[in-house]
Amino acid sequence: MSDETTNTVAEETTSASVEELKEEVKRAAPAKDSGESKEEIGADVKVPAKFKTLVEQVESMPVLELNELVKLLEKKFGVSAAVVAVAGPAVVVEEKSEFTVELTSDGGAKIPVMKVVKEVLGLGLKEAKDLVDAVPSILKEGMKKEEAEDLKKKIEEAGGKVTLK
Repeated sequence: MSDETTNTVAEETTSASVEELKEEVKRAAPAKDSGESKEEIGADVKVPAKFKTLVEQVESMPVLELNELVKLLEKKFGVSAAVVAVAGPAVVVEEKSEFTVELTSDGGAKIPVMKVVKEVLGLGLKEAKDLVDAVPSILKEGMKKEEAEDLKKKIEEAGGKVTLK
């Protein structure tokens, strides 16, 4: 290759790299309407004395040198400077295993709801009527999830309203 060709290729590569860096800076820069100047960004960050000279050196570096430094640090320590979304602490919610079924309303369909309560809970007519009349009332405690949901579905089909607790 001639020196002219080498120079042309080097210039194209450098200008492409500069263009890529300009795009990265545009993406990383705050929006112009945010009202923040370069001095205001990060102004509230307290730099410990032991890092003060290092931070001042980094602040004075041109963008190309900063890019080079970042890539070097990524290779040296096997890390990435990419922005990572960090979720808050994981919250473990233990699923309930026992439910209480509470009749909150007969929905104006007292007799059909009474029939379902009587049939599902194995009660007599008087006991079922007393439970439906005493709304809100606990129909059954300590039920498994599937059973509680099944009871809720049957009562709601009859016109009543149920809450699982």
